[in-house]
Amino acid sequence: MTLQCDLAIIGGGIAGYTAAIRAAQAGKKVIIVEREKLGGTCLHKGCIPSKSLLHSADIYAKLREADKYGIAVADGAISIDFPKVQQRKVNTVEGLYKGLQYLMRKHEITVIKGRGRVIGPSIFSPKSGSVAVEYDDGEMETIVPTNLIIATGSRPRTLPGLEPVPGQLMTSDEALEMDNLPSSMLIIGGGVIGVEWASLLIDFGIEVTLVEAASRLLPGEDAESSAELTKQLRRRGVRILTGIQLKLETYTYSDGQASITADTSDGTVVLNAERLLVSVGRQANVEEIGLENTDVRVEKGVIRVNSFFQTNEPHIYAIGDVNGGLQLAHAAAHEAIVAVDHILGGKDQAPDHSRIPRAIYSRPEIASIGLTEDEARKQGHDIKVGKVPFQAIGKAHVLGETEGFAKVIADAKTSDVLGVHLVGPHATDLLSEASLAMLLNATPWEVGQVIHPHPTLSEVIGEAMLAVNGKSIAF
Repeated sequence: MTLQCDLAIIGGGIAGYTAAIRAAQAGKKVIIVEREKLGGTCLHKGCIPSKSLLHSADIYAKLREADKYGIAVADGAISIDFPKVQQRKVNTVEGLYKGLQYLMRKHEITVIKGRGRVIGPSIFSPKSGSVAVEYDDGEMETIVPTNLIIATGSRPRTLPGLEPVPGQLMTSDEALEMDNLPSSMLIIGGGVIGVEWASLLIDFGIEVTLVEAASRLLPGEDAESSAELTKQLRRRGVRILTGIQLKLETYTYSDGQASITADTSDGTVVLNAERLLVSVGRQANVEEIGLENTDVRVEKGVIRVNSFFQTNEPHIYAIGDVNGGLQLAHAAAHEAIVAVDHILGGKDQAPDHSRIPRAIYSRPEIASIGLTEDEARKQGHDIKVGKVPFQAIGKAHVLGETEGFAKVIADAKTSDVLGVHLVGPHATDLLSEASLAMLLNATPWEVGQVIHPHPTLSEVIGEAMLAVNGKSIAF
């Protein structure tokens, strides 16, 4: 059987379904091919389930400190019912999944569950880009679209000899499905996923060791943000080792303990824990999707695209993690809009990566946009920096969360905002004001003139903007 459509999409994650909705809004006939569940990694194995677990852990941590807010917990009896924690996660995901299915029906988007492979020129089409779909029962179908979008996403990267083993060694995919909490966890990788899991597990009362090969956690973030997070995680009990080299061949698991040897600046150490979590990034899903049947180029494990997300074949686009850009759900969704608008005749190109906000949901939260201080200096900017601690903000005291800061980096000559970095309570919610400021090319002085309601955490943005020119009132 052959199906005709204006746009076919392989992959139903946030990139794929956003592209589908955008095209359907323009009256196009759209078909999504998804081998698992609509919603992809973000909904089912990433953003949403992990944040549900983080929220449960945060509530548990706050309850343990309830007395400082004048709240007495009867007999001090606070415990974790982890199956209920997991069930809440499942309920959250399922609710959003139903909503997404409704959107597909609303926009009359066809969703096919099966494995999609791109095929070359054939009896169906004189050019590559048709999609052969294999269903679970072995039946086949062919989709012939005018344009094709590849949005197959990514999966957790593993290390040689450290592939997942049930009950002992896992990636974030397996960690999300744990049916019980271990007594201790060794986390390999101090990037975004690693620090979120370290924060989550320490809040649940688990002994955590976090190791990172680079000289500091979150090497892609501003050095001061990294230092603040490291300080607070250590204060909460996380053992953090940076600048280490693991000896992968030494990994063993015996008597309920994972063990691996590592070289550090202080010598060789043996690291032990009940379970081991590998969080060393993600790799694009470019295999077994038929790219060899096209002129689409794969370089360094990702699909090469231009600023409109076109591949070497102009009617084939690649969006989201599969093209090697920023591995962020909101970045993937924006790429989807750019790609579809280009198909429809638009000329808007992908934004500079520095204009895409970044959010980390550890405790404390970290949020940033633009250049770090080091990056700004290396690019030759003469900079001015405004930095205001949450200690200066009344609402932070009300919440009992006064650690962290807001930092604004501006060009001293042009007054352009080059970067904004937040560490502290609800940082990820506060960042959008900075994102809007950069979109509108506002100066720190202009943002500082915005009247922020008091008492709110949002005041920290206005104060940091004013601090660039030494005009902060609160600090």
